[in-house]
Amino acid sequence: MKKISKLLLLLPLLAFFVACEYGIDITPAGKHSAEYADGTGSPGNNQGSGGAQAGVVTAAEWNDLDNWTFWTDLVNDTIYNTYPPYWKFYPKHRVAIRINHGANPVINAALELKKAEYSVWKARTDNLGRAEMWISLFQKTERISMSDYVLYIDGKAWTGELKSFDQGWNEISLSSAGENSNRVELAFVVDATGSMADELEFLKSDLQDVLDSVSKNNSSLSLFTGAVFYRDEGDEYVVKHSGFTAETATTIDYIGAQRADAGGDYPEAVHTALNTTLTELQWSEQARTRIAFLLLDAPPHYTTAVISSIHASLQLAAAKGIKIIPITASGIDKETEFLMRLMAMTTNGTYVFITNDSGVGNDHLQASVGEYQVELLNKLMVRLINKYTK
Repeated sequence: MKKISKLLLLLPLLAFFVACEYGIDITPAGKHSAEYADGTGSPGNNQGSGGAQAGVVTAAEWNDLDNWTFWTDLVNDTIYNTYPPYWKFYPKHRVAIRINHGANPVINAALELKKAEYSVWKARTDNLGRAEMWISLFQKTERISMSDYVLYIDGKAWTGELKSFDQGWNEISLSSAGENSNRVELAFVVDATGSMADELEFLKSDLQDVLDSVSKNNSSLSLFTGAVFYRDEGDEYVVKHSGFTAETATTIDYIGAQRADAGGDYPEAVHTALNTTLTELQWSEQARTRIAFLLLDAPPHYTTAVISSIHASLQLAAAKGIKIIPITASGIDKETEFLMRLMAMTTNGTYVFITNDSGVGNDHLQASVGEYQVELLNKLMVRLINKYTK
């Protein structure tokens, strides 16, 4: 079993709602207060299809790319330095790119890093004109010479001097750029095994609220949404999905119809879900933003084949310009936390973790991060979508 009995959920939920009724502050010491939907310190009252409220689950964001010194210090610490090699990730040789045309970012530029004729890494610039490239990400290499590598932008070699991130950003100014697309693609990839039952109804309500908010407040964008739900081998299904659609209600209805069940052992079919998300959803060549939110509480199976599959999926996501933004629920361990953070940084994304502040679910792992802001999960997700689409 992944978690203790779901009956224990009743106690923290009861305490939470009593606290809300009588105005009791239950935010743990050392954390910022959650920013509730109505600004009053109480959760929102949007009801999802299962009756659970949106605006109850609390979470926080930590971006390792923006806190690179913290990350490098962390993985050099003897307590944490085994986690990246456990997953066979070696994010030491980072090459950060920022491309502008005049004062405007160049969006969706196709980038390729090559050594001679060998393709090392592919990526696309995001709405901020940024992209992350990696050298020897899946094989430990202590020293490299940046002079051996050439950056290609939309198929043309850049003649500037390429530098690794320890020397700063590669700031590139183009004399011309194509028109920017207003298409935004959002995928929600969700673990639907039994251990997610304590949080899934709240998460479903939050996802529905997120889609409502984004579709109503971003009328200038062409919004496409889809969803992927997964369990594990031997269950009723391994992966099922609803493809991208401009009808937000279709995705909302699909999410609302899902239930948590089965699973059994701790690991789940994360790698299969990633492959389905990247290869069976209709990601477009021309888009302003592509995000896959990955909500889960358990790692993939730990085999050589699965790890290789994850590596391949992350390379594909980066090449397509898809940011993977993991959202971890109660039940994950340290190995899983670090895998999710590695997924996020590899694809120019960010890491989100659910916190104990709401009382929903079993105990949540304390993330190995610096100071963070506790927010309502639905508001946090909307904030991230706005950040990566503006």
